[in-house]
Amino acid sequence: MITQATAYPTLSLALGSGKRSLPWLLFLAVAGSLLLWASAKIQIPFYPVPMTMQSFVVLFLGFALGPRLGAATVLLYLAQGLAGLPVFAGTPEKGLGLAYMTGPTGGYLAGFVAAAYVTGWFAQRGFDRRLATTALAALAGLSVLYALGLGWLGVLVGWGKPLLEFGLLPFLPAEALKLALLAAVLPLAWQGVSKG
Repeated sequence: MITQATAYPTLSLALGSGKRSLPWLLFLAVAGSLLLWASAKIQIPFYPVPMTMQSFVVLFLGFALGPRLGAATVLLYLAQGLAGLPVFAGTPEKGLGLAYMTGPTGGYLAGFVAAAYVTGWFAQRGFDRRLATTALAALAGLSVLYALGLGWLGVLVGWGKPLLEFGLLPFLPAEALKLALLAAVLPLAWQGVSKG
């Protein structure tokens, strides 16, 4: 079992000079939830479907904040949505609050929490320092995210439907791009931190 003493520091710890005070952690969580909110609202033209940066931000939050704070930040974002704030992609047009969260994207929202935890777990083990290991850790996070998303989608629409064609395949090109971006950016960020 990894302990805090043997864990690799996350980017937030390295940049915050090891700060763990409650105000600092709350600031990081609120800032992360706002970043996730913004990432849901910006659509980038892409083929075959428009791309948001939500999954990128979810994985980044896990890497940067660690498993517990990363997952807690995503939970804060979900709490904002549950309270009726239009934080999700397609809101308020596609509904708000619990009605939206229990719809077809509900599993993906739950997957956000799990994905942030998974990538944070890998970050505590130093996987975000090199391109190849960052890519593997991001792929693990995305796999968990899509497993939960497709699982809930299957419950809602039925397992006889072409779930992969609805809930996975159209998003793979964009996810590959975001994964490559994470794999490039995080090791560079660590190089900058180590020089600073």
